[in-house]
Amino acid sequence: MNKTKIEWCDYTINPVKGLCPMACSYCYARRMYKRFKWDTRIRFENWHRDLHKIAILQEPSRIFIGSTIELFGDWVEPRWLKRIFETVKLYQAHTFIFLTKQPQNLIKWSPFPDNCWVGVSATDSQMFVGALYYLKQIEAKIKYISLEPLLERIIMPSHDKLKYQNYFQGINWLIIGSQTQPVRHPPREWVDEIITAAYNANIPVFVKEPMASHFNIHRQEFPLTTPLEVK
Repeated sequence: MNKTKIEWCDYTINPVKGLCPMACSYCYARRMYKRFKWDTRIRFENWHRDLHKIAILQEPSRIFIGSTIELFGDWVEPRWLKRIFETVKLYQAHTFIFLTKQPQNLIKWSPFPDNCWVGVSATDSQMFVGALYYLKQIEAKIKYISLEPLLERIIMPSHDKLKYQNYFQGINWLIIGSQTQPVRHPPREWVDEIITAAYNANIPVFVKEPMASHFNIHRQEFPLTTPLEVK
């Protein structure tokens, strides 16, 4: 477990290691595996060491599990995820954050422990619609969508507050970010449309750096219903 520069969490933890088969072209972890010639085998490793680090945390923390690999892919053994969720239940003072590009597999683990935030990554409209569909099928205290990197305009319903609220029903949070390494920002109007839709649906929005500075949008909100106090 390590302190992280990811703005919406305090720590990252990666009990499942190896080269992620998703092979996203913008994946920083994949480049690091190749650059440093790390072991690419997918495996469950050093969990006892990570458990010790969680146990000695002094303050309630947001812990992102699986920042370098897709945890809900078919390449991850169910017994590994079972151990992870058993641990999550033991440490109720902390919030454990999960994010996936395989949302069709989330239903296998629903309902999720109350101290979980469960999110789906979406980089275009098709993935966004899929994220909405699959998140509405699961039970989790906090459900969110991460639009990072935002690679395509997300088509929103017409500008009607009730339609926005119905469209986003059950979604508690949105994250928006640009592609990094190299940095590529989407058009400003794409971002504004998402923020407007979220505002009308009463959904908090977290705009990540460097997008926030590039567009001068200083909006880094957290879900309103959470085991932690909103910072």
